[in-house]
Amino acid sequence: MDVVIREQFNGRWGVSFPAHSPLEGFFNNVLGRVAWSGPCRLLVPDCQAALDGLLSALAKTGLFFGPSRDDVAATNGLPEASPKNDCLSFIDRTRDALRSLHYSRRTEDAYLTWIRAFMERYGVPRSGDPVEQRINDFLTHVAVDRKAAASTQNQAQAALLFFFRRIVGTDPGDLGDIVRAKRPLRLPVVLSRDEVKAVLDMLSADMRLLASLLYGGGLRLQEGIQLRVQDLDLVRRQILVHGGKGDKDRATTLPESVIPAIRQHLQRIKAIHEKDLSEGWGAVALPTSVEKKYPSASREWAWQWVFPQRRRWRNLENGKQGRFHIDPSVAQRAVHDAVKLAGITKRASCHTFRHSFATHLLESGYDIRTVQELLGHSDVRTTQIYTHVLNRGASAVRSPLDPSSY
Repeated sequence: MDVVIREQFNGRWGVSFPAHSPLEGFFNNVLGRVAWSGPCRLLVPDCQAALDGLLSALAKTGLFFGPSRDDVAATNGLPEASPKNDCLSFIDRTRDALRSLHYSRRTEDAYLTWIRAFMERYGVPRSGDPVEQRINDFLTHVAVDRKAAASTQNQAQAALLFFFRRIVGTDPGDLGDIVRAKRPLRLPVVLSRDEVKAVLDMLSADMRLLASLLYGGGLRLQEGIQLRVQDLDLVRRQILVHGGKGDKDRATTLPESVIPAIRQHLQRIKAIHEKDLSEGWGAVALPTSVEKKYPSASREWAWQWVFPQRRRWRNLENGKQGRFHIDPSVAQRAVHDAVKLAGITKRASCHTFRHSFATHLLESGYDIRTVQELLGHSDVRTTQIYTHVLNRGASAVRSPLDPSSY
């Protein structure tokens, strides 16, 4: 009977086996298992307890056998050397390096994807390999064959440079012969103030509050859903963004008009948190350094998510149960549906609120450096793109065909 175990997304392992197989009953007690549809029948967390349970379940079937003790002793307990094992070793070392440097999990996933693709194409790096030529060829392949955007090619280049410089210990040197993907100038989609209000009116209470913070404070979606109670300063009317893009902190404005809704929302969330505490749960995920220094902080009200999930989650490593913040897809679907219901034909998304925030501030006369600080841009040139969509541009110029122009 064929059972395939391979790494899937979000740090979980996928287990594939034939549908309606008697094996399914053996996996019921695997810690943290999640049933899945399609070829991958099961998802298992990437932690030792869950993987041990999976291997134990396979052993109980009597259909699968591992190496004998004599075989293990003959190899001193080490796996047989192979390109696959070498590849996994490089991936593991890269993942450890990225986490030690506090790269975001999304960056980690993107970098590992490009590194795997590179090794699938050229094999495991060896001494004497023409590193510069292979990187050039791979990045050219990304631009020409995959027809990737310039930003995607830059991401692949950053991943490979990190891999070779920090993991392999080789400096690729000059990469000047790369065929660069063309970077087109794209203007951001911006909603008018009336269109923003129309979209907000079509959202449920919780999603309306989240979207109001995205628009009113110029937040990215990840920054919005990762807000904690202590990040909202209702007295000074500001939002504190911790660990934003580039792991940067900043303060931005909190709309005064949403403060009553925030108070009601927090009151309801606090009641849920107190109920969780009374049932022996209520812990929330914390940054690693905070959790080590203040073990009891995970149960404190100040550290709770402003937008928690409806269902509790269980930390597979320590058994604690609490609530995580909502998934980005929940807000994305809600805004997508609201835009359609509002009858707006623009390709608007959650990030459109941030574009609209910047544009409307510039239209109101705020200087570009102030907007830059509120958005958290490192370079003012990034903020300058919003000057192209101001009403002072082409729409403010009178055509010579109009009678009032002469």
